Amino acid sequence: MNSQTKSFFGLLSFFFALQAKAQTPYQYDRVYTANQVSNTVSVIDPSTNQLLGEIRLGKPYPNVLSPLYRGQALVHGLRYSPQAKMLAAVGIGSNSVTLISTLDNKVLKTIYVGRSPHEPTFRPDGKQLWISVRGEAYISVIDVKKMQEIKQVPVADGPGMVAFTPDGKLAYVCSSFTPELDIVNTATYEIVKRIPVVSPFSPNIFTSADGKWIAMTHKDVGKVTVINTASQEIVKGLTTGAITNHVTFTTIKGKLMMLVTVGGENKMRVFDVAAGFEQTDTVNVGALPHGIWTSPDGKRAYVGLEFGDQVQAIDLQNMKVIATIPIGQSPQALVYADNAVTDVTNREGLTPLNDSTATQVVILNNTDGGSKAHGRLAVRSIGLTDLVEQIITGLKPNTAYTLALTKSDTAPYSSDFQINTFTTDQAGKYMGQSTGLINTLGANTGPAFKHVILLETGSEKLILKN
Repeated sequence: MNSQTKSFFGLLSFFFALQAKAQTPYQYDRVYTANQVSNTVSVIDPSTNQLLGEIRLGKPYPNVLSPLYRGQALVHGLRYSPQAKMLAAVGIGSNSVTLISTLDNKVLKTIYVGRSPHEPTFRPDGKQLWISVRGEAYISVIDVKKMQEIKQVPVADGPGMVAFTPDGKLAYVCSSFTPELDIVNTATYEIVKRIPVVSPFSPNIFTSADGKWIAMTHKDVGKVTVINTASQEIVKGLTTGAITNHVTFTTIKGKLMMLVTVGGENKMRVFDVAAGFEQTDTVNVGALPHGIWTSPDGKRAYVGLEFGDQVQAIDLQNMKVIATIPIGQSPQALVYADNAVTDVTNREGLTPLNDSTATQVVILNNTDGGSKAHGRLAVRSIGLTDLVEQIITGLKPNTAYTLALTKSDTAPYSSDFQINTFTTDQAGKYMGQSTGLINTLGANTGPAFKHVILLETGSEKLILKN
């Protein structure tokens, strides 16, 4: 066989290899979630919608409470660089960002930054990583090649996240403590504009692919603010629902759409950008949807369920959930990584899912039928006790309540084991966590607890019951 014939067959083999790859949608892609309680990153194959395994960055609770603990804690923020085939995973409790190769799931380096970082965002050219240091008032800029901090950019107190314009010239920085959106010139690292916004708690922000729109969520008041990047002005304020978590853009059937996860209502809402951000669809999902990302073709969305320890795949052509995938505990940020791997069989660096017990979700309903009070608990075993995460809405503002277990099966219900006492915020909402023995509810051994109840402290009026 002469050299020309060899070259021909070589090109032919390369063509068929490309064709085979094209015939297997999503095979070289991955979906990743950052899991705050198990301190892992879950890895999903979107071609099969199955969990491949977990990248362990730390140990689950209560191990992280040890003074000798060395792993990452509160693994929360997550982003992907297609240029470097790299994940950046933020550990809020360990003040860290861990850089991970998506090719072999290996940790490349862990970089420690300021107090309580929240979300990492790669600059569009992939050369820098901007991390919102939420416990302070600056953005930590990481040189991706050197893997070290090169700059601290002062912004409003409590930066929540960064969204870049597609050309990388401007960075939009929302805040979790200040009702302000800062626009930063990435060449000079200086704020060029400050925009007042509707609330001080904005944890998530995203840029549309065409660069025309920036959307940010307001988790505390259940809203989304939309900014036109040409005018650098707010053009729309949408009421989306209690515990509005993450927002993203995608093109569905030729139309630019905005997707929003609404944790308090277990929904994904869909808005038509060209129609003035009119809502067109609502998809019911599992317990407390948080992170969301779409496939590049606009045919699928992946949503992390914070209280369900699952990811749900949604067919955006039909607006239906097509798969529910078990993952690590308490997923927060989620990213869809296009062409993240070159070897689809490689499982290096992955460990099996190791949750000892399934998360129990307890729904608390109001007892009089007239109020809007509603509660949801996520109960996870952490050794000899349970971690009880709580979201309760529709209560009286600035009022004290007691969450408890009761042995009573009928009214009046006594508070026999207190799980938590708290005071609501000015909107009548509470989000927090404590420890308790919820998994003994209805058990034949131990305390014969019958129900979880919520009482108004002082009057002991029954407000909610499961």
